[in-house]
Amino acid sequence: MTDSQETVQDVHFRSIDEFLGYLSANDRAIVDRLRALVHETVPEAEERLSYNVPYYRRHADICFIWPGSVGWAGKTKAGVQLGFTQGVHLYDRRGYLERGGRKQVGMRVYQDISEIDPDIIRELLTEAVRVDEERQAARRRH
Repeated sequence: MTDSQETVQDVHFRSIDEFLGYLSANDRAIVDRLRALVHETVPEAEERLSYNVPYYRRHADICFIWPGSVGWAGKTKAGVQLGFTQGVHLYDRRGYLERGGRKQVGMRVYQDISEIDPDIIRELLTEAVRVDEERQAARRRH
């Protein structure tokens, strides 16, 4: 973690387990379910901490799970965000993702585990893999 990140976030986790231990029971349940969906749908994705939250990568980052309790610039929010780093390029036929004023990322915030729709998330993860493959193929051509 760089010095600039340390001044922006109040916490610094050394491992996924340390991150998970920090979460409230509700956030932990949501994070556990989202992580399981990512691992089931994209088993080849590498899970790593970036900005103190789990990011998932194939050729490039495809998604992240960001609990509001792991704030940014001292701000915390309720719920857990599932974000797609190339959300702007995903075919989101159901309009499930929100942009939240972001140019690139598409995301959805969950307040409770019951709000998670596994079928839609699997569909979006599959779409994120497709976009990742297309972007990688384009990089190879250039």
